[in-house]
Amino acid sequence: MTTATGRNFIRGQWLNTDEVANDTDPGNGDVVGVLARATSDHVDEAVEAAHSASQEWADLPASARGAILRRAADELESDADEWGRLMTREMGKPFPESRVECVRAAAILRFFAGEGHRPYGEHYASDAPQTWLFTRRHPVGVVGIITPWNFPAAIPAWKLAPALLFGNTVVFKAADDAVLTGLRIVEALDRAGLPPGVLNAVVGRGSVVGAAIADHPAIDAISFTGSTETGRGILETASRTAKRVQLEMGGHNPVIVRSDAALDAAVAAVALGAFASAGQKCTATRRVYVARDLYDDFTEKLVAKATNMRVGYGLDEGVEMGPLVNDVQLQGVLEALERAEKEGQLRCGGKRLVDEPYERGSYMGPAVFTDLPHDAEFACEEVFGPNVAVWPVDHDDEAIELANSTKYDLSAAIFTRDLDAAKSFVERIRAGIVHVNSQTAGAEVHVPFGGLAGSGYGPHEQGRAAIEFYTTTKTVYLDPAG
Repeated sequence: MTTATGRNFIRGQWLNTDEVANDTDPGNGDVVGVLARATSDHVDEAVEAAHSASQEWADLPASARGAILRRAADELESDADEWGRLMTREMGKPFPESRVECVRAAAILRFFAGEGHRPYGEHYASDAPQTWLFTRRHPVGVVGIITPWNFPAAIPAWKLAPALLFGNTVVFKAADDAVLTGLRIVEALDRAGLPPGVLNAVVGRGSVVGAAIADHPAIDAISFTGSTETGRGILETASRTAKRVQLEMGGHNPVIVRSDAALDAAVAAVALGAFASAGQKCTATRRVYVARDLYDDFTEKLVAKATNMRVGYGLDEGVEMGPLVNDVQLQGVLEALERAEKEGQLRCGGKRLVDEPYERGSYMGPAVFTDLPHDAEFACEEVFGPNVAVWPVDHDDEAIELANSTKYDLSAAIFTRDLDAAKSFVERIRAGIVHVNSQTAGAEVHVPFGGLAGSGYGPHEQGRAAIEFYTTTKTVYLDPAG
């Protein structure tokens, strides 16, 4: 297959740099593209370009900004097959998953295009009869956007679309392991008529480019998705210049399976939540608390499903789980699983796959653990791979207490036919996203997405909630002259 070049995009121009790095396919080690690494000087140029373009872009009617998003969405949707193949080659997820994500990214741009005709403020009754009292929404200014490799089309889309629609200019950094996929959105927006400087993209290491974005005094806000550790570092850095900050971070998402659950449906949902995308998503299912009378049957069925899952190259037909994104990521997961084996029982998977056809890629078998202590590392900390642990519980109170026992509060699910039990779960579970009889992963484009505690900071993303982060509120008292 052909290789591509991941260049920087500043002031409407695609730029090469002196330092380059290979972008490799985690499924076979082939070179997918060559990345032109930026420096902090390039970040300075990008920020200057964004500032120069900001007033003219903010003055453009929101509907005109939305029309550009809509044209880009049409192009991206028509190119979903090729774009999806690129994603699979960059970060490994099976092509059907990649294609669905690409279509979703286009839908996100199209949704926010429609926000251009939604209300931007509110009118209030004033105590003074002659006063018109209302609020207006204004752009924050220059926004730094830093995105991860695990959803390299959807996450950039759900940050870039509202940032641009609400009148901000942007400096964008995509993760190295999927930067070409993210830059495809930049290309589409450029061709759709985005003025030069409104969107600028820099390619490079997080320690260099990401740090420069977080610390830049002329960037007004940062939206970041990635690890909790990195997110907290960005928050600390950004606080020195009083930036607005939005963080979407880790997850350690629980599922409760009650005695009255539809067993096969629960097993299928847990397997999908735990192993799709090789478990490399913040909303992946990590912990399962099963009513004791169903525990043996549930565990046996889940182990069988994991054991029979077809692992392979993401572009091969019928593959259900691809490789992990790179060898460093794989090794970190395998080391965590080795530590967990000393405390509990590994029921299947959890080892590197090295025989033909796996020897050139970063593959492992999906892992299921049982008999772990509730205070074990694996029970408390996010292990970002295709792995899940199962425990028996005796009643709902125990299950909810354990489900709430980690520092992550992103997503949670319950499987039950009992409406009262479902209602109690929704009220008592600590999570930003709650599912009843569906997997922990997944998010529709028009509703808020975000976590609590160690999983999120600042306003939630997506849907109408996005306006809270990407705009400021101005309260206006309008009285007649004289």
